[in-house]
Amino acid sequence: VLRHEEFEEGCKASCNGPYDGKWSKTMVGYGPEDNHFVAELTYNYGIGEYHLGNDFLGITLVSSQAVSNAKKMGWPLKEITTDIFEAEAPGGYKFYLEDKEQLKQDPVLKVTLGVSDLQKSVNYWSDLLGMKIYEKDEEKQRALLGYADNQCKLELKTVGGAVDHGTAFGRIAFSCAKEELPNIEALMKKENQKILTPLVSLDTPGKATVQVIILADPDGHEICFVGDEAFRDLSKVDPNGDKLLDDAMAADNSDKWFAAQKMKKASA
Repeated sequence: VLRHEEFEEGCKASCNGPYDGKWSKTMVGYGPEDNHFVAELTYNYGIGEYHLGNDFLGITLVSSQAVSNAKKMGWPLKEITTDIFEAEAPGGYKFYLEDKEQLKQDPVLKVTLGVSDLQKSVNYWSDLLGMKIYEKDEEKQRALLGYADNQCKLELKTVGGAVDHGTAFGRIAFSCAKEELPNIEALMKKENQKILTPLVSLDTPGKATVQVIILADPDGHEICFVGDEAFRDLSKVDPNGDKLLDDAMAADNSDKWFAAQKMKKASA
């Protein structure tokens, strides 16, 4: 756990989806957000379950320790090819674990998103957003892109139809120099591309205010660019992150409240 934050009302950039109530976010990863891929787990106190679509196809990481942990805990693993296992997290999210010694740099290799038209998506992410194409396989209808050799990659894979985003409202985020944000916004306007949230400042209680712009690619995948200078301050590893998360989970009586009212949490 790198940091944990609680919010009393919904985010004006829909960071927690289109929900207005109390929510939290927990950043988890193998190291600091400056140089590691980090997952942002959002929890809406009033939502009991989400419908998953085919937009997010999984995270692949190299870690024999993760495979060993799963086996010790009796967590279901499915070997899909030699030394690559599929695991399913609570809620249905897929993880692909390579049974090899964990890399010294970030062990998260790639994040896979479903697309309806591979070439159209590759053009968007490479031509407009400036990603380098590392691999492209027309037969398997997949492509691997990234901003740097030593960073987690983005894999695009054709799903054979329209992309369904379900109701979990995930997004992928990148930090960049703050002065680049207006340029990104101007380019998207010029190219008639979708801007979900124009350049806006977001507050985090007791922490730095960051500037973000949120886009949508041809399949509606949400993409957030955040100003790096303020983000470096916001994203410092919080040594109290674990405790803040534990305290929040212990204080979360939402299940009891709904049960006392003889109500079920909403299914999104």
